[in-house]
Amino acid sequence: MNDGNLPSFEEVREKVLAGERISEADALALWYYPDLAAVGELAHQVRLRLNDPKVVTYVIDRNINYTNACVARCKFCAFWKQPGSGQVYVHQYEPVIKEKIAEASAQGATQILMQGGFHPDLPFSYYTELLRSIKRDFPHIIMHSFGPPEIKFFATTYRMSERQVLEELKEAGLDGLPGSYEILVDRVQQAIAPGKCTPDEWCEIMTIAAELGLNTTATMMFGHIETVEERIEHLRRIRELQEITLGEFGRGFTAFIAWPYQHEKNALTPLVRRGLIRLVTAQEYLRMVAVARIYLDNVRHLQSSWVTMGPRVGSASLFFGCDDMGGTMMEENVVSAAGTLFKMSAAEIERIIREAGFEPRVRNTFYEYVSRPPFPKEQAQVYAVGS
Repeated sequence: MNDGNLPSFEEVREKVLAGERISEADALALWYYPDLAAVGELAHQVRLRLNDPKVVTYVIDRNINYTNACVARCKFCAFWKQPGSGQVYVHQYEPVIKEKIAEASAQGATQILMQGGFHPDLPFSYYTELLRSIKRDFPHIIMHSFGPPEIKFFATTYRMSERQVLEELKEAGLDGLPGSYEILVDRVQQAIAPGKCTPDEWCEIMTIAAELGLNTTATMMFGHIETVEERIEHLRRIRELQEITLGEFGRGFTAFIAWPYQHEKNALTPLVRRGLIRLVTAQEYLRMVAVARIYLDNVRHLQSSWVTMGPRVGSASLFFGCDDMGGTMMEENVVSAAGTLFKMSAAEIERIIREAGFEPRVRNTFYEYVSRPPFPKEQAQVYAVGS
């Protein structure tokens, strides 16, 4: 709770409207201020200043999980399977991955987000040959794939440096890295995902990626064992890293995405049932994105996590700092394994954007506007899965 030593809301509001950078104490003051609508309005003003006030963007894309085998054993994950358990799959380029990309491309997809578990037995050539095959057959597809934890795993497994891994993946066809992390705090990482890269390693890999010219995003999965202060620490590290990469390399994170922990069928589920983890409400999610929008003054775009929160909250987030509705995804296996997944067609995304009073525009990974194909008739409705 606010102990009375934090700035007042009016003091923070004055700084924000003057275009000044807020501190961690200011961010905490916004978090504890009881009037959520006022915090959201302030975030919306920042969003209008940073992005086209009339436009909300989205990308037509597909998530592809090439394997569910993983030795990281993250406590929040319900997707991974133990290698050798008989429940493991590994998708090869032909026929599975090629067919998935062809289907996505036919629907206007420009991006593939490909990630998997930490498979201990795949050779590094599996990944480079996969990227080369995709770029050969689908040169227009942007490969926004893998992530710092996978890069660190590759480096350790194949006895390469992180830079060498990124250089070889880029040469094979990698265009960018998704943010892929929980909370950039050592205590949290060691408690829920000790098998993944550390926060410092995450930052170092993202720095190398920016230096190599790869597109990157930053993410945060919140609502598990972290404190509010640790959420703000996560934002601080992102803002500071963005300052470095923009200054040194002229590029950094194109967007920030926050989504809540999904609570079914994973090692943290018992903590939820015992009341030790309180699930994120719509109000808490909206406050989180609003504070992030105000604090992350050097990250231009904020994506809505309607995939985990649903279309209604996704629509509301457009007035709490979000200017982008993320991707159509077409399939998602990691979040859905933990119990919650909403799906929307591109037509439904556009309808929600228009009903909120904005103009929908299709973008690519680099936030460049692109044309979209006509909507198929079957894309006229929304499909909701889970709770």
